[in-house]
This record gives sequence, structure tokens and C-alpha cells, in this order.
Amino acid sequence: MKTKIITSSFRVVALTAFLLSGQSCKDILDEQVISNIGNDYINTPKGFEDATRAAYSSLRNFYASERGLTMTEYGTDIYQAGADGSYKGFQFYDSQLNSSYDILQQLWEELYKGINTCNAVITRAPTTAGVSDATKKLRVAEVKFLRAHYYFILTQQFGGIDLRLTETLEPTKAVTRASEADMYKAIVADLEAAIPDLDTKIRSNDYGRATKGAAEHLLARVYLTKATSSAKAADDYAKAATLAQSVISNYGYKLLPDFASVFAQGSGEINDEVIFAVQYTSDPLTNINSANTNNGDGNKLHLYFGMQYDVQPGMKRDIANDRPFKRLRPTTYLLETVFKDRVNDSRYKKTFKDTWYSNNPGANLNTSFDNSKAKITLNAGDTAIYIPGVEWTVAQRAAKKYQVLVPSLYNAALFPTLQKFLDPQRPDLTYEQGSRDYLAFRLAETYLILAEAQLKLGKTTDAVTAINAVRRRAAFTGKESAMEITAAQMDMNMIYEERARELAGEQMRWFDLKRWGNLVERVKAYNPDAAANVKETNNLRPIPQTQIDRSSKAADGSPGFPQNPGYN
Repeated sequence: MKTKIITSSFRVVALTAFLLSGQSCKDILDEQVISNIGNDYINTPKGFEDATRAAYSSLRNFYASERGLTMTEYGTDIYQAGADGSYKGFQFYDSQLNSSYDILQQLWEELYKGINTCNAVITRAPTTAGVSDATKKLRVAEVKFLRAHYYFILTQQFGGIDLRLTETLEPTKAVTRASEADMYKAIVADLEAAIPDLDTKIRSNDYGRATKGAAEHLLARVYLTKATSSAKAADDYAKAATLAQSVISNYGYKLLPDFASVFAQGSGEINDEVIFAVQYTSDPLTNINSANTNNGDGNKLHLYFGMQYDVQPGMKRDIANDRPFKRLRPTTYLLETVFKDRVNDSRYKKTFKDTWYSNNPGANLNTSFDNSKAKITLNAGDTAIYIPGVEWTVAQRAAKKYQVLVPSLYNAALFPTLQKFLDPQRPDLTYEQGSRDYLAFRLAETYLILAEAQLKLGKTTDAVTAINAVRRRAAFTGKESAMEITAAQMDMNMIYEERARELAGEQMRWFDLKRWGNLVERVKAYNPDAAANVKETNNLRPIPQTQIDRSSKAADGSPGFPQNPGYN
């Protein structure tokens, strides 16, 4: 059993613009809580290690969190608004999407805390006594990977921001907005510096740390994104392809034979396809939010994709079927176009839950949505709800002893449920803090990065080879050859759809649409909730108002940290 690097919440005092100073240390691996630590603690061997581990913890603020999901899957071409939930402005692109949203401030503050912890490790490494040069080199490489990662997330969301590459030791209002080109220059420099010094393989007692493969995958993604930004360079796609090919060829990663097994909970999350995972745990000490951090919620993605099964006849809420928050409903485009092939491609069947078994049996229960029959009788364990994914006639549905949910009956509360993140290992049916690791980088995406870069380079045959590796794995047994595409079928639309089929719900779609430059076009075409309001300014998020208010004003009295266009 590999020991995870469950990161602590230790923070260096120094903070940007509006961040408040304060420190605590919580080393979850040792289950010790340490408080009242002075700023010199990081200069000790133990403090240096704790600070490096702490730098990872900000990943949990974004990945597998409500805020991260809201800022990546809401308001796209593949997901529209469900019946419930907060932050509807991200779904509708209306006046609710403004600079006062708390999740914008939370992401901003926490990632800058992570960045400053990285800066502290880098700044203090040369003078920290009692740590070998080899360890220092490795830890600095890790935090450069993390710093690049945090700045990449922030740059995609907000554009050019305050670029700090040295430790900030006290609160300051003096901030400036760097250009997008400066942001990418720093991101690329960090990753290029980190790659030579990172471990090739994950050490058995340190699962979760950055490796060469993780850094190369991230840099490939950075170059793919940079290629369509204002900082684009002629060789961006070539560099992305080279890096992606290296990840595929040099580190022993393999696509698992079965798509569904990638998302198996527990030990299955540590597998040959995973390049980098954000660590979560069932330890309640880790899963406690505090005023100083928003990283203690556990993996919460199990909450947001579920339909309202628990009020249907024969059903009640249970642990196995999870809590249905009904935040995200798949668009018709996702279900009927992206997942149109269900004969050869197993991913519709393995992505969406289609059957619910009765856990609240009874006789002559009034049906809710299935108008083919007035009542049903269910014993424990009987099928209560079935979603065939295609239309059935009234007669076909009437012949079944359970409710059948067909596409014409889908609504904001009833729809196919994404099952990648369901968490039946929670201790009770109300518990929200899931313990699944979040698979941030996996090899299937590396192949898709490679395919996209090669297509952009005009290497269509090579792009077909890369994308077919993913498609063959997705095939039902015996259908592998039917899943392969030809060069004539290889275009950007294939990339659009293949990334949706493979990566639905995995906190990438908004980033993808922005990178492709078709966010507005595709949202208007495929998302009826957002079509009326989405506009080009939505390719950036509003800067948190707290950042603007707490920044020094310019000499002419204008905001020292300008808001992004189109927001107030």
C-alpha cells in the first residue's frame, strides 16, 4: 500500500495584496497538529519539508471542489444548469456573474497563498541548514511545478495578474497586472527548470508528489493553451507534441484496458494511467474547513452531477446512490451527438448511471414522471428507475414494472447521472467530504493533447494514431477496429467530441472552449440556458472585488488593479 502525501495546511506568513497573515501547521501523515509557529520554522529541516508539503494543499481548493467545478464545467457546451445550486451566474452568464462571488475570492486568495509558500521554499532553500543539496534541489523542483500550476489556473481564468516570484513577507497593497505573455514566460520557465530535477517515478512512500512525467504533461498542456493566446509562438504546438510523446513513451504509463476501471475508488485510483493525482483522505482532521483555508471540504464532485432519484417511488436517499445536488445537467448535444455511438463505444454506458434499484419498497406506488402507468409495486432490490438513453414508446414503457426515464422526459431535476465521482465509501448518506483522489492528469488526456498538437502541425496521420489509442481502449470488447477513425475523419470537430467523450465532468471543458476560441459559438449552439447572455468577455472571469478594493490606486485615482472588461 502506497503512502499518500496528504498535505498539511502550514502557511508562510507573507501574503499578497489583501491576504491576512497567520500560520498553523497540520502534518496529516503524522496526525500531529502544531500551532504558534514562528516564521523561522521553515528554515529548519522539518519546517522546510512541511512547507513543501503545504504547497500542495492549495490544489484541493480548485480540484474536486465546488469552486473549481463551477469555474470549469458550468456554462459550457456539454453541461447546462440543473434544478438546484448556487453560482448560477456561471451557468447563465448573466448579471449574477460579478466580482462579488465568494468563490472567486476564495480561489484567488488560496492559490496566492500556495504561490507564496512555493516562493518561500525557493527563496529559503539555499540557506536552510541540515537539508542535503539533493533534497533541496528536488523540493525546489516540486514547488516550481506547483507555482507554475497555480499561475496557469489563474491566468486561464483571469488573464494577466500579479506575478510574484519571490517571497512576500508582509501584507502589501502595491500590486500590478502582468501581461499574459509575462505570465506564460514565468510558467514555462518554472516547468522547464523543474523537469530535470524531479523524480522519474513516484516514490512508494510519497505518492502524490510531482514527477517528471507530471511536469511534462502540464507543460504540454501549457504550450497547447499558449498556442492560441496573445503570447503564442510558432513552435508551441511542436513543443506540446514533443512533451506529450515523451510522457507516453518514457515513464511506463499505460492506458488501462477498461475505461470504467480508471475511476474505481480506493486502490484503483493509483494505477498505471494516473500521471498526477490530488490527494484526498477520509481523515476527519483533514476534512475540516477553517477561516484560514478553504481546502478542507474533501472531494465533493460526487455531489453535483446527480439527478433527483430520492423522491421517486420505491426510492430514498442512500449512500450508494449519493446526495443528488442536481447542479449539472448534460446538454442534448453531449448525450445525443457526443455519445451517439453506443454500439461500439463503451463510454456512454460507463460514464452515466442508468439503473436504480428499490431501497424503499411498497405496493401501488404512484408514478412520478413515467406517464405510461399510474402505479407500480416494488420489492426491495427491484429495478425502480431505468434510463435507456433513447426514446421508448408508451407501450414499451408500460410493459415494464418500473419507471422508465426517456429523453423526452428529461428536465432540470431528472437526467442521466455522471457516475465517475460517486463515493459509496462515505460514512453516512449526508456526509459531503468525499475521500476519492482527484485524477488531475491521466494518460488518455496526454494522447488527446498529442493528437490535437499533431493535427495543428499538419501531421494528420500521427494525430489519427494518437486519438485511436484512446478510442480503441474505449471500445466494447470485439469492437476495437470499429472504433478506429481514418485520416479523412480527423479534424478539430473530432477533437472537440473526443475530449468530451473521454473527459466529461473532469474540470476541463471551459478551459478547452477558451483555448479553441469557440466558447461563445458553442455555448450559443448547444447550451440553451446560457445562449442568450454569453459573450466574448466571458473568456475571462471577473477579478475579485476585494483584490481591486485593497490595491493601491493609480496616480490618477483609477483602480491600481483594473477589472477585466465587461464586469463591474
